[in-house]
Amino acid sequence: MISWYLATLLVLTAFLFMEFVAWFSHKYIMHGFLWILHKDHHIRDGRRVEWNDAFAVIFALPAIVFTITGVSAGFDWKFYIGIGITAYGAAYFIFHDVLVHNRLPFLNKLSNRYLRATITAHMDHHKPNAMYNYGFLLAPLKYYKAEWAKSRTVKQE
Repeated sequence: MISWYLATLLVLTAFLFMEFVAWFSHKYIMHGFLWILHKDHHIRDGRRVEWNDAFAVIFALPAIVFTITGVSAGFDWKFYIGIGITAYGAAYFIFHDVLVHNRLPFLNKLSNRYLRATITAHMDHHKPNAMYNYGFLLAPLKYYKAEWAKSRTVKQE
């Protein structure tokens, strides 16, 4: 049996590592050899289902395998890795599909500096011929600095 400390560490590590996996796969796979699946995501025409949604299934497979094999082995380390990947998937869905692209119209009133900066970076990624900002939950530091500066200016006025 794994201690709660190690279990928590495994979940958090898997969650954080998934941001790198998402960035890497977005830059080199989605904008590379699997562009055929991802390009419809860059055409914002209001569709509820996109070919790009296949990536949700692709990313869910390791989480499912880790979770099931971890349960089968008596809730060993694989279970907690699967939970971390699943938690990242849920965070990604809420951030990207709900908050950024409003594919499900709820939580659209949330606003804070982190969300505004990260959403701005993602929307910049969607500009024609934009080849930058491949992260999902983390954006380049310049977006957070700009948002912080804007919010400080508003408070001073």
